[in-house]
Amino acid sequence: MQYFCGIDIGASAAKLVIVDEDRQIAAKTIRNSGVNYTETAEWCLTDALAAAGLAKEQVAGSLSTGYGRDNVSWVDGKITEIACHGKGAFFHLRKRITVIDIGAQDSKVIHLDAEGRRTNFKMNRKCAAGTGAFLEEIALRLDRPVAELNALAERSTKDVALSSFCTVFAATEILAKIRAGEKVEDIVKGAFRSVVKRIVEMDTLVGDLVMTGGVVAHNPYLATLTEEAFQTRAHLPPDPQYVGAFGAALFAMEKNEKGE
Repeated sequence: MQYFCGIDIGASAAKLVIVDEDRQIAAKTIRNSGVNYTETAEWCLTDALAAAGLAKEQVAGSLSTGYGRDNVSWVDGKITEIACHGKGAFFHLRKRITVIDIGAQDSKVIHLDAEGRRTNFKMNRKCAAGTGAFLEEIALRLDRPVAELNALAERSTKDVALSSFCTVFAATEILAKIRAGEKVEDIVKGAFRSVVKRIVEMDTLVGDLVMTGGVVAHNPYLATLTEEAFQTRAHLPPDPQYVGAFGAALFAMEKNEKGE
């Protein structure tokens, strides 16, 4: 049995997936990306190999993706996160889809046709609007752990709109909401809606909606609000945070099959 590896070094977290010849996940691991991506990648590989009971020599191919893909020394090549999120998402829903990936530092809208070919994409890199960094700043202003945001938003009973996408201006606006006596959970829901609104304005929806990435994995209520905004069901693949790494592993397998 041969195995294939994909590693996705994001701005916040590094995710690694090992798949077997049947495209089944043999092991996966996640670590904070930290400040030394090369070292983090080594630890991820060590963790995953140990979990799967494999030796490094049993991995027949490997590819890196994500923000830090250039910093992985042991892979056979690298590939964009646009391609990998599309690949990983299409594996679970083999039809025409629009993939929305909300990451720590950027967000992406990826269109795939019924054969899994990418037809278009949009990417937000200019500011933190519509990303995990926006929610981290909101949590800081509200003096709440980021991990509590989803539960707070789900408890909200009132819509409190934030008028600004800009993280700096939104933080100032939140202070005004607090002074006005608005509840924390209603402010958080407003922040969630702001993220969704930014995503909706990036591009249109074509085909079925699939959502990936760590932000939606930890904040599934964002998927609920996205469903409301697009008026359609949002599909979440198993382990949405690992979709990019999974897609990279699938590409590594295909590359090996083609003898590249």
